[in-house]
Amino acid sequence: MKAALAEARRAQELGEVPIGAVIVHAGEVIGRGHNRRETDQDPLAHAELLAIAEAARQLKEWRLSGCTLYVTLEPCAMCAGALVNSRVDRLVFGAYDPKAGYCGTLGDIPRDPRLNHRLEVCGGVLAEECGALLSTFFQALRRRPGKGAPPCAGE
Repeated sequence: MKAALAEARRAQELGEVPIGAVIVHAGEVIGRGHNRRETDQDPLAHAELLAIAEAARQLKEWRLSGCTLYVTLEPCAMCAGALVNSRVDRLVFGAYDPKAGYCGTLGDIPRDPRLNHRLEVCGGVLAEECGALLSTFFQALRRRPGKGAPPCAGE
């Protein structure tokens, strides 16, 4: 999880939401990612998806059997689905996400018995440190002038 936190800090340096992920296979990190949605202008550039893609390139295999993904925030539905589809064996995450988490909070895609693959899930690892990084980022963002939401059309 410390390696995932280092990735989250890289995201923060770019002005991205500080979420980081790493994939470990046979005791070695084979995939890394941090949020790059703003940098790449890509809604799919989540830390988990970037780490999965790198791990698949390293293994030269789309099936990531024997892999564990460590990520600083509970994955969303899209990333949880990617974990199932890439056959990752285990997920370890830091902070729970009450607004978008789909690995036990709002839903539980990785352990859904209707799907063809299920993975072990362990949440709350270094949750305080992971959550503090996110809280600090969003507090600073709210204090920046001119960062309010634009008015709705017709207001």
